[in-house]
Amino acid sequence: MVEGESGLLACCWSGDRSIHGELLGRPSYEPSKRRLTWENGAVATLFSAEEPERLRGPQAEAMWADELAAWKYLRETWDMAMFGLRLGASPRVCITTTPKPLRLIRELIKDKRTVVTRGSTFDNAGNLAPTFLQTIKDKYEGTRLGRQELYAEVLEEAEGALWSRAQIEACRHDGELPEMLRTVIAVDPAITSTDEAAETGIVAVGLGIDNRGYVLEDASGRYPPDKWAKKAIELFDRHKADRIVAEGNQGGEMVEHTIRTERKSAPITRVHAKVGKRARAEPVAALYEQNKVSHCADMPDLEDQMVIWEPLSGLPSPDRLDALVWGLTELMLKRAAPTAQSGTQRRN
Repeated sequence: MVEGESGLLACCWSGDRSIHGELLGRPSYEPSKRRLTWENGAVATLFSAEEPERLRGPQAEAMWADELAAWKYLRETWDMAMFGLRLGASPRVCITTTPKPLRLIRELIKDKRTVVTRGSTFDNAGNLAPTFLQTIKDKYEGTRLGRQELYAEVLEEAEGALWSRAQIEACRHDGELPEMLRTVIAVDPAITSTDEAAETGIVAVGLGIDNRGYVLEDASGRYPPDKWAKKAIELFDRHKADRIVAEGNQGGEMVEHTIRTERKSAPITRVHAKVGKRARAEPVAALYEQNKVSHCADMPDLEDQMVIWEPLSGLPSPDRLDALVWGLTELMLKRAAPTAQSGTQRRN
């Protein structure tokens, strides 16, 4: 955005003026201060979507949000930025992004105040190598990925996804919850908690006396082991759960030890993936098709993963989705009452 070939430093020139004729000139860039300053005193400050809290406090009259769909903490960063976009007569934001079918992007496109312009990769052909253009056209022309990445189409869900937006919207539950026969907290732990690591999936699901499954809360995120264990116990207490179901494929004993460090008496069931992710997810997707599952809260990140993941793509299934699958499998597909030895009792 600043130093690239089409960044601000390359595009601005000494003769630049504002719409009122005021001399702007070229900005000076101070990387250590994350700041650009123009000759007339205008200042632009740089922020990262990996640090939403840095946006708490600063205010502005304009914002440029680049690659919004790739922001790590999308909703948190966007919300903090919007609270600070409050100066001038008409504060506004320019968004430049690949239009992935994320809830926030769909909300923005539908907003009557949003003006949408689209440009394809081929509109920029004059600045790209001919061999590159021919290669990506041969490989991606006519594909869904090509429609998204090359032609800027917003695709509501991935081709071959096991869930659809319409299906999820149809399963919204807004009324009073029935009594729960069982409630479990499903955990799909990540190996590490680095910025590049996968998330730890933590999802609370319940089985009502009406024999419906209820997805109660998604608390997934990037946590170190002690933090995700603490978060799982918090959900366990808040939803009066009777069991924690944790995937143990990546260090089963360590996963159980991590949880018991937070609460020694926690009832834990370790589950192991013996079949592929598609085979595990399809029976749960069938429960949605049969209208046997309800979503009881706003869970945009989980729901985005449900409609974007393509089982035949070869990509790993997202961790929020994995936790959902483990939880509903435990409650609705096994349907076996806990034994007395497990220390868990069915609630009536």
